[in-house]
Amino acid sequence: MKHTIVRYTLAIIGLFSVTSCTDYLDNAPDDILTLDMVFNSKNRTEEWLAGIYDGIPDPYTPMMRNYDAYADDFSPSQDWRAFSDWDCIDKILGNWTPQSEWKGNFWSDFPVRIREAYIFLDNVKALPEQEVYQADVDNMKAEARFLIAYYYYLLVNTYGAIPFQTSLVDMNDPIDKILIGQTPYDQIIDWLDKEFKAVSELLPPSYTEERKYGRATSVMALAIRARMLLFAASPLVNGNDDPDYAAYTNNKGEAIFNSTYDPKKWERAVNACKDLLTEAEGNGYALYKEYNGDGSIDPFMSYSNMCYKEFNQGNKEILFARPDVSYDLYSQHSVPRGSRGQGGLGVTQELVDAFFMSNGLPAITGYEPNGEPIINKASGYNESGFSTQPDVRKTKWIEGDKDAKESNTENTIAPAGTFNMYVNREPRFYVSVLYNGAWYRQSSRYVDFYYEGEDGRPASGSLWDAPQTGYLLRKRVHPETNILNYSIPYRPGIICRLAEAYLNYAEALNEWAPEQTDEILKYVNLVRERAGIPQYGTGKDSNGLDKIPAPADQTAMREAIRRERRVEFNCEYAIRFDDIRRWKQIDILRGDFYGMNKFGTEKSCDKNNENAYFKRRVEITRAFSEKNYWFPIHQNQLDKNPNLRQLPKW
Repeated sequence: MKHTIVRYTLAIIGLFSVTSCTDYLDNAPDDILTLDMVFNSKNRTEEWLAGIYDGIPDPYTPMMRNYDAYADDFSPSQDWRAFSDWDCIDKILGNWTPQSEWKGNFWSDFPVRIREAYIFLDNVKALPEQEVYQADVDNMKAEARFLIAYYYYLLVNTYGAIPFQTSLVDMNDPIDKILIGQTPYDQIIDWLDKEFKAVSELLPPSYTEERKYGRATSVMALAIRARMLLFAASPLVNGNDDPDYAAYTNNKGEAIFNSTYDPKKWERAVNACKDLLTEAEGNGYALYKEYNGDGSIDPFMSYSNMCYKEFNQGNKEILFARPDVSYDLYSQHSVPRGSRGQGGLGVTQELVDAFFMSNGLPAITGYEPNGEPIINKASGYNESGFSTQPDVRKTKWIEGDKDAKESNTENTIAPAGTFNMYVNREPRFYVSVLYNGAWYRQSSRYVDFYYEGEDGRPASGSLWDAPQTGYLLRKRVHPETNILNYSIPYRPGIICRLAEAYLNYAEALNEWAPEQTDEILKYVNLVRERAGIPQYGTGKDSNGLDKIPAPADQTAMREAIRRERRVEFNCEYAIRFDDIRRWKQIDILRGDFYGMNKFGTEKSCDKNNENAYFKRRVEITRAFSEKNYWFPIHQNQLDKNPNLRQLPKW
């Protein structure tokens, strides 16, 4: 193996401070390198490892189109179906078969990264004369092991049933040893559980050298382990009584999924979450917070800048991030058309409905069969009429109105005349959603989403770049983004953050030991505290707000945790779609989805006025079904490997 010829085509990314591959590829025939040439060079060794890192999915535009958009947060313009990059829309509409291409491409890409990582483990060595010492080798090996486990986690999380190898496959082996069948799900999870834990004991919790930002840490390993074990304990793969799952076997006749419920899987998830919290909090990780002049938490600035601040800028909430990400298209797609953006990446009415009111109570508790919302009257929510007074809050956030200033002790976050649906909502709503009539600071104007309005659908010309649901995405679109001068500020690609660790722990503990109410609420309340809404309990909370009654039992607590996840992680990398899948709630993604009336030309909420903008209208009818709990194995892979078995219901 030491003299095997390899074609070195792995991309070099900005995770390491390394030299360009151009210098040595110019001296190699047709970019052919031997493994000796690679691993006798410090630069080439680091570049090889960097190439393995390059497979970590980008949590902005590519993954948003290829994974996140399947959930019920994003609502991309249906007219973008004309572009191949947006085939997610066809899939949402039910046009997804094993012959369909999927641009996430996990099945093809990750096995290559895994194989390269195993080659790395077999060949990396100390080069003292080049200042690569055994301690460096040991750390790089732990990084490679983390990457192998991470890519296997993503594969099994996406497909459920995958071929699984724990060492490098000799390509000279008989074909039946290379084209293997699928390993039972629980066996893979057990191996990954041990491997993530083992590498966490070898890796540092963080790096002091800025050039190493993004490299594997103990906290990253434990964060993915906790997320994985929460999924493995959830209804989809823990006691799923669907007969199609019970009958689903691999080529050896082994059941892929265990249909017997095991409560100890929740205990394992609880312990994994505890391990993560101990390691993270013990090494200075904390929720990102900004403060008002009086020392109170500023929830608007905290929740907004949590998305943009880097780890070395004090954002110790980040547990795992990819440093180089393609956020430019994400931003362009979300900026209004009248401000030179592509203005068609919006959010669903269902997401708007999910946000709490400022008093911490849910606004909408469900829907009637005809789609009408069931309004929680105790919350004070109202979706008729327009405000007569500005909605003013204690914050330095200046995105709410023209007179807002960072020097103010209070600022308007929704001006007078705002549709009442958008008044008195919690801070996370305003940071996440751009609604018709909202202030848009970069253009010094209020957005105009009316039909034929400055940001709406033009009477002639392209119909692609307009808000389909009456909303555009605001979350993770940096407030300093200005497409007019193509200024799009940097932000890290956050994959895991501490708020998720808190709610993961609360959920797992509620399933395993629901009597531990105080412990469960502690972590839910930490998230609500930073969000600036009342916490659960009695008396005053840490923000001086009146607490609201705690959920009465395990079922109510489960629902409260799920609501909190829905809001806190809206429009973030993969979380919502994975939650819907693991909870076995795919029905959420089936049927009519709503928005405002994008054809409306009048500032009216009169349901009987066809020109009224501010009334609910069906935007899209989604067609996901139970087969969509897993992604299908492409037919060409089944044709190549007769030992593979397609996922249930595909």
